[in-house]
Amino acid sequence: MDEFEFSKIAGAVLTALLLIFAPKAIIAMNAGHTPEKPGFVLPVEAAAKPFSAAEGAEAAAPAEAGGKDVITLLAKADPNNGKAIFKKCQSCHVAEKGKAPTVGPNLWGVVNRPKASYPGFGYSEAMKKKGGDWSFTELAHFLQNPKTFVSGTKMVFAGLPTTNDEADLIAYLATLADTPVPLPK
Repeated sequence: MDEFEFSKIAGAVLTALLLIFAPKAIIAMNAGHTPEKPGFVLPVEAAAKPFSAAEGAEAAAPAEAGGKDVITLLAKADPNNGKAIFKKCQSCHVAEKGKAPTVGPNLWGVVNRPKASYPGFGYSEAMKKKGGDWSFTELAHFLQNPKTFVSGTKMVFAGLPTTNDEADLIAYLATLADTPVPLPK
């Protein structure tokens, strides 16, 4: 094989590589567009912003307001949608009367139940110290961001992305009892 043959083969290989990788490079450079509808909105975007100690007090106020927002949405919440949302929770929780807890405690009758009280489940010390009952407000704050509400909780869930999802899930949890808890009007 002479040099001319080798040059033609090398040129063909380089052209093929250019045709394969150039469109990918062009697409990658233009990939800065935002899709019309995101596939999933991460619930931790707000937490990614660092803040100073002075801003800490301001950051606590929106969390409290978020819980109040959920309570106002409960009157129109959809327990059927909450049941669908609960499927995310089923990897760690069961919600059937009398079932043994799994990774997390059984959530049957959780609304108005004392915190850290399901028999046979090993709660974190932080959850045991939290005290009180799982009222609608307490559940709303916890579902918004478990680690913020109970610092030191074992629960690894980052929280639900929207207040509507929180309200629907709480409405569903309220139905899981021998006597379902009526939602606030």
